[in-house]
Amino acid sequence: MPDFLTAIDWSQVLPFIAIGFAAQVVDGALGMAFGVINSTLLVTVMGVPPAVASASVHAVETFTTAASGISHIAHRNVDWKLFRRLVIPGVIGAILGATLLSNIDASVAKPFVMAYLACIGLYLLFRAVKGTIEPRKPRVIAPLGLVGGFLDAAGGGGWGPVVTSNLLIQGATPRHTIGTVNTAEFFLTATASVTFFVALGWSAFTVHTLGILIGGLIAAPLGGVLAKRVPTRQLMALVGVLLTLTSAWSIYSALAK
Repeated sequence: MPDFLTAIDWSQVLPFIAIGFAAQVVDGALGMAFGVINSTLLVTVMGVPPAVASASVHAVETFTTAASGISHIAHRNVDWKLFRRLVIPGVIGAILGATLLSNIDASVAKPFVMAYLACIGLYLLFRAVKGTIEPRKPRVIAPLGLVGGFLDAAGGGGWGPVVTSNLLIQGATPRHTIGTVNTAEFFLTATASVTFFVALGWSAFTVHTLGILIGGLIAAPLGGVLAKRVPTRQLMALVGVLLTLTSAWSIYSALAK
């Protein structure tokens, strides 16, 4: 066994493996919340400084989104036409967000974005409870990808909540929406993370990073299975509940500062 592995205190790593696993199961199945769940639990439960938590999550997401995307592709959850229309504007948005807002505090707009997403979450929950969900082809795709990529890079998250929820509002099927958005997210994460890796290098990898990376990679294949097998109404309801709760928590956290 390599020396660096024997030097690790695995009793300290195991809690972070559990956090990464839980966050990735939710993100892979519902298309959102890996960053929110990880950051919240790392800071509030494990006592990790916010800056370190953010660095860990961003470093790990490149790998977990790749693994999750492979799982969704294997289970045929990806709409490749929708993928092509999303990924290029999303990458452009990510580049613009990282470049133009690198020296601007984007947290000012966060409560307003979260309030909007909370309303969408409630609407999705209403549609799921109401009954029949008629699938429709979404029409607003490229601008949605551009805005989602921009907000994700500028505000440290938002691709899944913004893009997944708005595609569902337009009538896209949950299974293929979640699979497509998850798969496209890899390209955004890789693009937005280039500057991060150049600036911090391997120093970004800590015990926290290793733990959530291992947990996330173990859980990544499960997302594709769950998205494929859970019925449409239940997926819609779960997305609505998760989006409402995480948005409400983000609003509270932003206003409480």
